[in-house]
Amino acid sequence: MTEPADHPLVTAVKPLVDAMGAELLDPEQATTEDVVLAWEGADVIAVRLPQLSESLDHILAAMERRHGMPLADLDRKAKQGVVRTLEARGAFSVRHGVETVAGALGVSRFTVYNYLNRDNAAKGE
Repeated sequence: MTEPADHPLVTAVKPLVDAMGAELLDPEQATTEDVVLAWEGADVIAVRLPQLSESLDHILAAMERRHGMPLADLDRKAKQGVVRTLEARGAFSVRHGVETVAGALGVSRFTVYNYLNRDNAAKGE
């Protein structure tokens, strides 16, 4: 049998698992909270999903990598774009999401709410 790390299913899902900040496990280590992935009827790998608060931190770190600098160093327009992206990904449904994002952007919570309100007004909401 192919080693799990070399299995085509693992290769296919690893970029998604990494992007979510999840963890790959041996299926025998899986708990009822984990997602076991099977290939042709055989369990190959398990995915342990991160807690929502960890996901937000992971998303912010990925956005910093994408921008090539700390989010606090971005200009206002880029910060507004970050807030739009995070809103679309549900970042503000996480407890203390606004505070976490404001800290990462180096702005106040009030500023984050202004960015959100400006976008919603532009959409006619």
